[in-house]
Amino acid sequence: MVTPVSARVSDDEPQALGATAGPTARDDRKITTARLLTQAAQTADRCERRRLQDEVVVLNMGIARAVAARYRGKGIADEDLTQAAYIALLKAARGFDPTIGRDFLSYAVPTISGEVKRQFRDFGWMVRPPRPIQKLQSEVSAAMSELTQTLGHSPRVTDVAAYLEVPQEDVIEALSADGCFTPTSLDSPIGDDGTGTLGELLADDDREMDAAEARVMLAPAVRELCERDQRVLYLRFFKQQTQAQIADDIGVTQMQVCRILARVLAQLRGQLD
Repeated sequence: MVTPVSARVSDDEPQALGATAGPTARDDRKITTARLLTQAAQTADRCERRRLQDEVVVLNMGIARAVAARYRGKGIADEDLTQAAYIALLKAARGFDPTIGRDFLSYAVPTISGEVKRQFRDFGWMVRPPRPIQKLQSEVSAAMSELTQTLGHSPRVTDVAAYLEVPQEDVIEALSADGCFTPTSLDSPIGDDGTGTLGELLADDDREMDAAEARVMLAPAVRELCERDQRVLYLRFFKQQTQAQIADDIGVTQMQVCRILARVLAQLRGQLD
């Protein structure tokens, strides 16, 4: 299936992507690519078809490298990005139908770009958000580019949410995940005078680090608990109340408090495994 208009490219797109070939070379490549793909579609010999498609891949490898170069310096090795781009170019050559009357690059470039983005989605997160947020983050990024061109200015969260037809809270969470590809350096300066570093704020005690990590990991699971279960956890582990005190607070027996704690703790452990 051909990629939507927003992802298409013009005949000049290879140059915008960083291709070094001049106009004549681009035209020659375009004509040769179209001829090879037409021959591949017409031949009944599977080996010959693959050979012709492989020639298309070799002819357009510079385009794949140019697309991969867009995403350099974001936490994934350049060779891995290039490899993903080459694989996508091969898939595009195998799947392109020359009878649809479109230029090969209008199909191949979005295919390559999508494969490189999937490389980030699957392997590029230093801190891995839930898969729906990873997917939405990519959609938000694309929507912001589209809306910036349409509106003539950077879109607001409400604009992006309306465009994607998703809640504003989800857009905000996706935007906050944008920094998960590459972690902030611990040497980053902080403070009004910039003399301190982020690393100086970290606890020296391993137990404090473990406790902080546990709180971050447990927060989403705790938010899914009902209000009473959250109250019991708060009173027991933050207010340090006894089971008898908790029972008086929520109006149940001490035995029921014991059962609630056992159930909730087992549930939280299960979500962390």
